[in-house]
Amino acid sequence: MEITEKDRKRAEQCMRCPVCRRAREKQKGLAFWFVKHVEGGICPNCKAYEKVYGRKAHEPKPKNED
Repeated sequence: MEITEKDRKRAEQCMRCPVCRRAREKQKGLAFWFVKHVEGGICPNCKAYEKVYGRKAHEPKPKNED
């Protein structure tokens, strides 16, 4: 599975997305539920985030990562 420049740009958009960002930070609430159950299955940016970073868009960033 090759990661393209387009995938990287979409993953960057997912990192800036206020809904996805809140879901990753808070790990609860409406944003978390939405990204986990709905958006992750239909949003191309969330799919690219998973492909590039190897984790779902709603999963928190590892502690050692900035």
